[in-house]
Amino acid sequence: MPTKKHLLGSFILIFIFSLLQSCSTVPVTGRKQLSLIPSSQMMSMSFQQYDEFLKSNKLSTDAAKTAMVKGAGTRIKTAVETYFQQKNLSSQLDGYKWEFNLIESPEANAWCMPGGKVVVYTGILPITQDETGLAVVMGHEIAHAIAEHGNERMSQALMAEAGGVALAVALRDKPAETQALWFAAYGVGSQVGVLLPFSRLHESEADHLGLIFMAMAGYDPNKAVDFWQRMADMKNGQSPPEFLSTHPSDATRIAQIRKWLPEAMKYYKGGK
Repeated sequence: MPTKKHLLGSFILIFIFSLLQSCSTVPVTGRKQLSLIPSSQMMSMSFQQYDEFLKSNKLSTDAAKTAMVKGAGTRIKTAVETYFQQKNLSSQLDGYKWEFNLIESPEANAWCMPGGKVVVYTGILPITQDETGLAVVMGHEIAHAIAEHGNERMSQALMAEAGGVALAVALRDKPAETQALWFAAYGVGSQVGVLLPFSRLHESEADHLGLIFMAMAGYDPNKAVDFWQRMADMKNGQSPPEFLSTHPSDATRIAQIRKWLPEAMKYYKGGK
């Protein structure tokens, strides 16, 4: 008859096997990541949350700026689709319903939910300055979606806070708490702990992928250095120490981007 020790050992082996089965690979970088939630379920929730966000926030009425956001987004989307087609990975984009919207807000921010649902805030446009600067931001945010960082962050949150239960179960049993986990997975608030290093990893990974995607879209990736320098200047040195931040320090980020530029330039054709 198996002992408690044997049963515990078997349980741990089954648990580890389940985690290994739940791993996926980040496109382009090849990094293994935890992915407990089916992409279809992530996108379904994403579309719902995105629609609710648009209903409760004001779309910009500036036709020129809105067109710039949609135009830059479409160019990067096309670049992503081309890249994935070249790598025989087009199936990984199944279910995407790309959308690009400019929201009236003084906040200098932008984000992308699973399935290609992008929001840019008007408050970041004075920093982007032009369409190429905007492409830096949108390439970065779209890279988060392409790398399925939302799924990885949500999976980590469910493991840490909900005992690894399925998203559907968490939504049914604790809808408010699960929604809070969802927003936390997209950087709404920060946490010093186990999840924090992964957040910095995600940001660096999005910088790397974003450079490639903006270059393929015909935007000069060298301009990414200028944009992040402007972001650093805007903060006037008020950012927290790197070990307390979910983002790389400004100096670290810019140094990494400079290191990746030769690779990104291989994809740049001098504009479109």
